[in-house]
Amino acid sequence: MKVVNVGVVGIGHLGKYHLEKYSKIPGCRIVGVADIVPQRAAEAAERYGCLATTDFRSLIGMVDAVSVAVPTVSHHEVARAFLAAGVDVLLEKPIAATLAEADELCALAAGGGRILQIGFVERFNPAVMALNKVLKRPLFIESHRLHPFFERGTDVDVVLDLMIHDLDIILHANPSGVRTVEAVGIPVLSDKIDIANVRLTFEDGCVANLTASRVTGKTMQKIRFFGPDGYHAVDTMKRELVSLKRVRGEDGRLTIRDNRPDVADLDPLEEEIRSFIRCVKTRSAPVVSGREGRDALALALRILEEMKTGAPFETT
Repeated sequence: MKVVNVGVVGIGHLGKYHLEKYSKIPGCRIVGVADIVPQRAAEAAERYGCLATTDFRSLIGMVDAVSVAVPTVSHHEVARAFLAAGVDVLLEKPIAATLAEADELCALAAGGGRILQIGFVERFNPAVMALNKVLKRPLFIESHRLHPFFERGTDVDVVLDLMIHDLDIILHANPSGVRTVEAVGIPVLSDKIDIANVRLTFEDGCVANLTASRVTGKTMQKIRFFGPDGYHAVDTMKRELVSLKRVRGEDGRLTIRDNRPDVADLDPLEEEIRSFIRCVKTRSAPVVSGREGRDALALALRILEEMKTGAPFETT
């Protein structure tokens, strides 16, 4: 079995979890960690028996693959350096701060034959994975992602911090393309937008309403899909799926029945990282590609632009 030498850049909240998951994967060796705070890097290195550095470039030449869990503003700089050096990258969402940066990362990965996987962990949520097996054509989608306030993540607006998870799920569920965007958002406890509501109209007529907040008292992470085939509701926090399908009974009448979907007992982040390592070993395409990360970022930036203009923003 080929051993994959891995590193993690950014040993904050998410980086620590990445290290924990890598340590559980057979054939995966943690060889180095990088963080601009020396103590954080040193503590992680001591725990996993690897190199500690404050300069992520020190890991180049040591690693086959790397997780990048630094603030969004640094995504492009760090991921670009590793991709250019021939290293596969698992990059936390959003892919970058601008579309130009995202396009460069995608081009670098494609040109060098590198894996660029974007960290949309909800794609590996077992309830979302079960949804993908039963969902057909949604006509209306409603999502709520509501969290209490934490300083972590406030380097970007709530659309890029929280709502982008649901944007990615919805774009994956409906690839017809977004025709119009209407949105409103306001800052509350930070200098960025903390509460946002968005209405998307797709080219096939589907409508999606999304609400995201990081200033609520309780956490809610639910997304509902309505269509001619039935109704599907995902609670990503509880990892539960309710799925009702339309069927015709023996008497010829239409009725709604429970799909009784099988939802596996899986850790989404561990599944995400295991999937990344499989891609590294087999050179297969990642579940969430750089292009999909770029598409979610493009829509998020259009939403933020609509919030500034106050008028529906036509997509092209």
